[in-house]
Amino acid sequence: MSPIKWQDIKFVRFLLTGGINTIATYCLYLALLNLLPYIWSYSISYVSGIFLAFFLNRFFVFKEHQGLKTVLLLPMIYVAQYAIGVLIVWLWVMTLELPEFLAPLAATLILIPFTYVLSKLIFVKPKTLSP
Repeated sequence: MSPIKWQDIKFVRFLLTGGINTIATYCLYLALLNLLPYIWSYSISYVSGIFLAFFLNRFFVFKEHQGLKTVLLLPMIYVAQYAIGVLIVWLWVMTLELPEFLAPLAATLILIPFTYVLSKLIFVKPKTLSP
């Protein structure tokens, strides 16, 4: 049996904190869905999730950051994820005619690998090779 790699532990923590973030933002989405159209509900809950993701990734998942680079690049990752997520949500509801309340969960599941890889790139300092 091979020992668990540090990278595997980070990914598990990423999944756990992602689950917490998903539950929190999904509850917000459902609450807003009673008041607003699904795209607005998704957008507001998504922006809230960006702030929560920063703190969870910074202090629990990667436990490091690259200073201003991390602060500036994380929103860009989430803007890209948001654009793809809105497309997934729209396709889910309008093309596939599936329930609105499940749309953000589908978008989240589809985008997990994309988000993990890019988040790791901006939070974890590259290892330098010793001469």
